[in-house]
Amino acid sequence: MTDAAEYVPPAVWTWNKENGGRFANINRPIAGPTHDKELPIGKHPLQLYSMATPNGMKATIMLEELLEAGKDAEYDAWLLRIDGNQFSSGFVDVNPNSKIPALMDRSGPKPFRVFESGAILVHLAEKFGAFLPTEPAARAETLSWLFWQMGSAPYLGGGFGHFYAYAPMKIEYAIDRFAMEVKRQLDVLDRRLAESEFLGGAEYSVADIAVWPWYGGLVKGALYGAGEFLAVEEYKHLRRWTDQIAERPAVKRGQMVNRAWGDPAGQLHERHDASDFLTKTQDKVEPAAG
Repeated sequence: MTDAAEYVPPAVWTWNKENGGRFANINRPIAGPTHDKELPIGKHPLQLYSMATPNGMKATIMLEELLEAGKDAEYDAWLLRIDGNQFSSGFVDVNPNSKIPALMDRSGPKPFRVFESGAILVHLAEKFGAFLPTEPAARAETLSWLFWQMGSAPYLGGGFGHFYAYAPMKIEYAIDRFAMEVKRQLDVLDRRLAESEFLGGAEYSVADIAVWPWYGGLVKGALYGAGEFLAVEEYKHLRRWTDQIAERPAVKRGQMVNRAWGDPAGQLHERHDASDFLTKTQDKVEPAAG
């Protein structure tokens, strides 16, 4: 591969399938399905197709929080591995952008799709009347922080995370550029959480549910192994918030749903009933050979 310092962009870019990087085999510059495959449909009104990435966890944490709050938000969660399955005809019908999570709401006479994690959070919050204030100022503050996450996390994931952990070569300029921006974002959060228990104000909300899997995950060491590099220990108010949310029962469950790596006891590939957390984690369905 050409050294970054020597690269001169051509007049017209062309796709190089062998451009390297961890996800080069599934990345492509076109949309649409690559193969025909229908999605499964379970027994509940809400059908989630996802994987336990930070974006996927937003949806499963939200659904588990709704259930914890006594809402009738039962759902089926189907594991959608990001290995080419996101380009199946069935999934593209639910999300033309081929990204997880994606939701089908079948609670009414005409099923409809909801894609993009922020849209899913707002839809569920409004549908069940929870985790999104109705008072105008509080709602505006909550939605501002929710959409802060939508605009900021690509710098953490696609920017810093890619060049720090996944790119085929370490490019100092790229890592420094995005590390600086992520540090700025961490300071934004730390300053907000110095003055407020939660991001939207005094109450836990969709803003916290959206931000925690990314920035709480970074603080907890779950993203890119970059905690020391970014000196996350410096952000004491962010760490307080991260630890506080991590103790919520629904957050603990939501992290397990559609997880296909790590401790088998923490992997629940599919979720169709509350009892699945006790009986269908991978340590139980695939016990180690004795």
